[in-house]
Amino acid sequence: MRELLITLGEGGGELAGRLTRELRAAVRDGRLVAGARLPASRALAVQLGVSRGVVVEAYEQLAAEGYLVGRQGSGTRVADGVAAEPPGADVRAVAAEPRYDLKPGSPDLGAFPRTAWAGAVRRALQGVANRDLGYGDPAGLPQLRGELAAYLGRVRAVAARPERVAVVSGVGQGLALLTGVLARHGRRRIALEDPASPGTLDLLRAHGIEPVGVPVDQEGLVVSELAASGADAVLVTPAHQYPTGVVLSARRRGELAAWARAGGLVVEDDYDAEFRYDREPLGAVQGLAPERTVYLGSLSKTLAPGLRLGWAVLPSWLVGDFREAKRYADLGTGAIDQLAFAALLEGGGYDRHLRAVRPRYRARRDALVAGLREHLPRAGLRGVAAGLHLYAELPPGADESELVAAALRRGVRIAPVAPGRLLPGPGAVALGYAVPAEQRLREAAALLGAAYREIG
Repeated sequence: MRELLITLGEGGGELAGRLTRELRAAVRDGRLVAGARLPASRALAVQLGVSRGVVVEAYEQLAAEGYLVGRQGSGTRVADGVAAEPPGADVRAVAAEPRYDLKPGSPDLGAFPRTAWAGAVRRALQGVANRDLGYGDPAGLPQLRGELAAYLGRVRAVAARPERVAVVSGVGQGLALLTGVLARHGRRRIALEDPASPGTLDLLRAHGIEPVGVPVDQEGLVVSELAASGADAVLVTPAHQYPTGVVLSARRRGELAAWARAGGLVVEDDYDAEFRYDREPLGAVQGLAPERTVYLGSLSKTLAPGLRLGWAVLPSWLVGDFREAKRYADLGTGAIDQLAFAALLEGGGYDRHLRAVRPRYRARRDALVAGLREHLPRAGLRGVAAGLHLYAELPPGADESELVAAALRRGVRIAPVAPGRLLPGPGAVALGYAVPAEQRLREAAALLGAAYREIG
């Protein structure tokens, strides 16, 4: 017992609390098994050189939690039914990260504008009204909804009025809320581009939605096949499709808007829309059919996913139901972050941040493209013109899963495309370039080439 509690006298801290934590940990990791008898409180206090009250307090706390039982004549014992953690279940253990992480999904978090955000938070706190710190409209504070409506109309050509904007905790929550609303309207069959994001497929299925794959070609979603799918709605990423990177063509945009106006519903995830390198970004599809489109966006790729801030621009007939869904989900998104982002939009800080990071991402894209063309020349690269990732279609006969495994053995993490497919398709991988510096991207490309040669 003395060896078990040797750390009790090390460092500061309240003794009874430290003894409680040590004993609790000993039960959890199996050093003290069910039925084991603990020393009497007086004896243990003498052994540890503490007052008897310290031991009594610890024993009483653990008895109240269910770890210990005390019976007249049998002393204090470890309770039956308290299971130890299985061997190797050290919650502190963290899997080693690969040296080169090219899995898409995150911006360069080191580029987060900390100074500008801190200034926006200060401005928000200085001007916040007491009522804004209470339970308000679950769809969001009017300050942010107004700024978002103006910004999205100016930058993305979205037909947005503040009363049709809802603030959500990222696109994931927006899509989860929407699926519930659509199900209540009898829409349980949603089409999406194939291939798609595996995470999106999982989210739809988790909410009882049947996903229907519609193929993507060089012009984007094949709308003629959408019409034959029998789907009630379609989820699209027209600005930079994930994972293929294709931009929905003008012709297909018109076809999609016509399909929507005929009774369908378009759910537009404006994925990677802020990053286009060869020309100005195309406007959102929502502007072509605002009463038949739900427009979703977030700060996850432009600032940081940890902010959990996003938005939905809704058709008028969905506003009330969506607001109620948000109310029952969490009563609304945090007020301080909403006000800070509103201040960042109003003061131009968000625009300045995007202007600052675009050249950095373009340089990284160029480095990865050059490296792949040198070391993996047979791969077909797509999605180069925009976004934060590339799509590399493998030569015929190359095994996608083998390449992913061979690359990881060399310390390079890449994303397979197959988990996002509902329809058959060629082997391909998605490669994110937002985080690593240019030299590391070139090194990763060389290692990918070696991985490809290994699998033959």
